[in-house]
Amino acid sequence: MAPQYLDTAEGRRIAYHKTEGQGPCVVFLGGLKSDMEGTKALFLEEWAKARGQAFLRFDYSGHGESSGQFEEGCIGDWHADTLAAVDALTEGEIVPVGSSMGGWQALLLAKARAARIKGMVTIAAAPDFTEDGYWANFTDAQKAELERHGRVELPSDYMEPYVVTKRMVENGRQNLVLRGDLNLPFPVRCLQGTADTAVSTDTALRLLDHATCEDMQLTLVKDAGHRFSDEACLALIEKAVEEVCCGNAN
Repeated sequence: MAPQYLDTAEGRRIAYHKTEGQGPCVVFLGGLKSDMEGTKALFLEEWAKARGQAFLRFDYSGHGESSGQFEEGCIGDWHADTLAAVDALTEGEIVPVGSSMGGWQALLLAKARAARIKGMVTIAAAPDFTEDGYWANFTDAQKAELERHGRVELPSDYMEPYVVTKRMVENGRQNLVLRGDLNLPFPVRCLQGTADTAVSTDTALRLLDHATCEDMQLTLVKDAGHRFSDEACLALIEKAVEEVCCGNAN
């Protein structure tokens, strides 16, 4: 099925699929350089359809079928895309489900739209990764290259080498969530694999420790990787989303 498109105030064209149904609307927020056709997004869409639950998946600008080039984007742009999609395409309560970079986006969404969030699920959440993952681990040579050329190429275990731009690093610093107050006044379920080579369990524990939340749980899955999309992991995602959607989290 072809996607629909949302034109944003920033002049970007966001591709999306919306499933109508009862609330709260589950909003899937994908990872860096991922798209809305991934295993977890499609699994949750089928789960939502079977329940008659409202569901939204979309591509950030520079991702999938949305407009723009990946190398032109940054965390703030994708946050603006997320706000545009949520504000224009959903009503009432929402449940963000953020995977990897989408976990950072879910936390930024919580800071901007806390009153609308019934609960949240994160999967290998990667908050502040531009600072703690990229910049903190860059060599002096890479930092000099970033300053001189405005970009540096990094290898990846999960995709072809990708470009990190100076704009992404500098904009990331304006959107950090682990340095200041992070109030999450709703149930939060965090899922993390211990064999994840992209996001460490230390990041998951840091988020758990840093956030102010009365009902926040972290589930560590032994030997699960970053994709977190095999049958057992998908079942855990379903359970977590159902828990916060139904108000059974406690």
